[in-house]
Amino acid sequence: MFDKDWFFNLENEIRKLGADSDAQSFDEIRENLSHPRKLSPTEFADMCAYVILAGGFSQKTAKKIHGNITEYLHTHGANFDDLFSMFHNKNKISAVCEIWNNKNALCAGYYHIDSLDDKIKYLSNLPHIGKITANHLARNLGENVVKYDIWIQRLGVAYATQSSECRVQSSDINNGKLNPEIKKACDEMFAHLARVTGLPIGYIDVVLWKACQIGLIKL
Repeated sequence: MFDKDWFFNLENEIRKLGADSDAQSFDEIRENLSHPRKLSPTEFADMCAYVILAGGFSQKTAKKIHGNITEYLHTHGANFDDLFSMFHNKNKISAVCEIWNNKNALCAGYYHIDSLDDKIKYLSNLPHIGKITANHLARNLGENVVKYDIWIQRLGVAYATQSSECRVQSSDINNGKLNPEIKKACDEMFAHLARVTGLPIGYIDVVLWKACQIGLIKL
């Protein structure tokens, strides 16, 4: 595991299965991370809506829900009652409506920030977007970051166990609060894979997450 051939074999298998997507296709994600562009307020709000709505669903279901919600938003605006009738989660619909109604100011505020850490902090304070989800959103906005979810944390531990100076184990994983040593192990794993593949860490993250999600990697 964790060498160049292993990674590219995973990527190829995912593509063969037609599972190469998140909010965007693998190719779109790779292009956005390699050549980031400034999104419009509507695109910004769409990306926020995706990560808000996706939690707890398969990617196929999340994309369908997101497509229905954003199609309505683009046509009719943020009508809470109508959107709630389409997706019965009051907190998520309230958050989507709040971001949509304030998308111009929120998008401008995001792009006014220079520091990546401050950008992620800004995103984490948006409605219904926490610290881990903020990294997911930042990556979808074109920032070269990773989402330290449970699968990535487990992979970080697996990577660290290959070292004779392993500092972490699976029992150290707390998906509610990221352990600094687990984060360090994940960062070392991503830095290594970025060196051997020449790819952005944000793209590597998407491929590894998808490989875990569809069972190509067993943890």
